[in-house]
Amino acid sequence: MELLKIQQIEKYYGSKSSLTKAIDGISFSVSGGEFVAIMGASGSGKTTLLNCISTIDRVTSGHIFLEGTDITKLKGKEINKFRREKLGFIFQDFNLLDTMTAYENISLALSIQKKSAKEIDATVKKVAEQLDITDVLGKYPYQMSGGQKQRVASARAISTNPKLVLADEPTGALDSKSAKMLLERFKYLNGELGATIIMVTHDSFTASYAGRVIFIKDGKIFHEINRGNDTRKEFFDKIINVVTLLGGDASDAL
Repeated sequence: MELLKIQQIEKYYGSKSSLTKAIDGISFSVSGGEFVAIMGASGSGKTTLLNCISTIDRVTSGHIFLEGTDITKLKGKEINKFRREKLGFIFQDFNLLDTMTAYENISLALSIQKKSAKEIDATVKKVAEQLDITDVLGKYPYQMSGGQKQRVASARAISTNPKLVLADEPTGALDSKSAKMLLERFKYLNGELGATIIMVTHDSFTASYAGRVIFIKDGKIFHEINRGNDTRKEFFDKIINVVTLLGGDASDAL
């Protein structure tokens, strides 16, 4: 079932005398329960694309539909309601509030939705268990490792059971062990809980955990591959081949 439909979107930055086309006629769809990675070199438009889907940025032209609603037409309170009820965000720099414990950071989104204290407590404990962070619920961000902070941020994102989870370079600030642990949790969220995930990444290893990878170059879709029945290693090798076609080095080009 189609959850997200992106239809011929374009995004320009700058003035008439100096225009930059960040997105150039991109179209694709995402089904409910998919895990999609978006890859591209720095400046390719991948983060701009994610920002347009999240309504952080507005498209210059084209349409984005989530569950049939054209989110490019939302304004003011409608946008806030859409973000609050439909989306979960996972940022590279975590965006945790330093003065709040992990428990309080996770419960914040639920409080905004006016959930009862009993419901909030049950939900926080459940997602903490799913992401293996029960032991840090009472800690503040400065008391946690990078991997723990990222998993707390992930728990906050999924606590409201959003229709779509958007992740911007979620492993970018993590060491390899923490990154692998987080990706295994993403796989669990997607496979076991049915979360729909769109993840922007420059890293081929990270992308290999997705079921589909969309490659962007110069604001356009360059190529797309599906994992199908491939093992993660086989899918990783296919990703590397596309990275090579893009003119990059497998270790750092994307």
